[in-house]
Amino acid sequence: MASLTPRQIVEELDRYIVGQDAAKKAVAIAIRNRWRRLQLPPELRKDITPKNIIMIGPTGVGKTEIARRLAQLVGAPFVKVEATKYTEVGYHGRDVDSMIRDLMEAGVNMVRQEERKRVEEPAKARVADRLVDLLLPGSKSWEPGEEETEETQRRKRNREKMRAKLEAGELEDKPVELNIEQKTVPVQIFGSLGMEQMDVDFQNMFERIMPKQSQNRKITLKEARRVLIEQEIDTLIDKQTVVEKATELTENEGIVFIDELDKICGPASTHGPDVSRQGVQRDLLPIVEGTTTQTRYGPVRSDHILFIAAGAFHVSKPSDLMPELQGRFPIRVELTDLKREDFLRILTEPKNSLTKQYAELLATEGVKLSFSGDGIEALADIAFEVNRTTQNIGARRLHTILERVVEDISYEGPDLEKKDVMIDGGYVNGRLAEILKKEDLSKFIL
Repeated sequence: MASLTPRQIVEELDRYIVGQDAAKKAVAIAIRNRWRRLQLPPELRKDITPKNIIMIGPTGVGKTEIARRLAQLVGAPFVKVEATKYTEVGYHGRDVDSMIRDLMEAGVNMVRQEERKRVEEPAKARVADRLVDLLLPGSKSWEPGEEETEETQRRKRNREKMRAKLEAGELEDKPVELNIEQKTVPVQIFGSLGMEQMDVDFQNMFERIMPKQSQNRKITLKEARRVLIEQEIDTLIDKQTVVEKATELTENEGIVFIDELDKICGPASTHGPDVSRQGVQRDLLPIVEGTTTQTRYGPVRSDHILFIAAGAFHVSKPSDLMPELQGRFPIRVELTDLKREDFLRILTEPKNSLTKQYAELLATEGVKLSFSGDGIEALADIAFEVNRTTQNIGARRLHTILERVVEDISYEGPDLEKKDVMIDGGYVNGRLAEILKKEDLSKFIL
């Protein structure tokens, strides 16, 4: 885990997300506390649990983006799930345990990528020998200690010449014959729900039982190198080490972002079991409190996984959650609605702002797209006004408006004679005049 201070974490988040200082501060402290916990003695460390967070705010204000950027920043396994896709075990839908399985999968992928970088150079060296064997079939490499006859010396010289050509890139298009193993995908005989609830990894079991098929294929040396590097990397990576590291990483640094938590809020049902709300909360409770989940890589404990929940809470409120679940989310932060000034900053300040994205996309066609100050102000004014008078969808409104503004330029981009295009206030208002007129009319329609 990167030992970033809370201030450094907030500064990094500021590069991508405008405003919402309270939420940034809360997640920065939560991440720093995890680092602090790992510095403590083991007997004390096991008793310190993470302080889970609920983010409350309308859609499009940055809740998901904060969690996603945070996970990238600290290099932690991260998974985003929707609370609405879970239902009680036994009813249609995924079981809540699957979020931990997905998190463990993310952890394994992260560790595997790290191990891949570590073994890539040795793998390339081994592949070079195998490629020489393919180019000079029947000519095995000279072994140290082997008696150097005239034949072995000639063989050694031939191999060195071939290796020099390989390193010079002279043989990339030369066809070679390679035995490639075909991965067979067994027929899935269980439904998705049944497969998720099985502790045994049937997929791997079938892969071990099914006979491995391979075939000789004629491919270019360049393609053969890619295939052989993958094979050598798989051979050099110790799968058990990957699983052990991934389990430790997931249990101590994993982050689960539960979106749409407000959709499973509500009073207890008066007409029997409520599988859509209370049921999900009951199943979610032990996961957040800390329990052991069986995954295809072995048991994973969720005691020290950080859970960040989010929801708009328009209709319901956090106090509608089960008291036990409320207690597992002690930190609550409110994200504010975006104002006109926020839209202005979103269009210009983030590292990869929307205006920069559109400019770079059109630059691939040779079009130089630029936005004037009054053009950006017009975009911000319209986004703020439409959000205020209709449905408030936060910063996502800018995507809708900008797409409409640059629609003709995007369409005609390859054929434009004048490649320099300036988007100013007049151009924006002209492109969006019809939308604004419809918005005015809608006020008078009952």
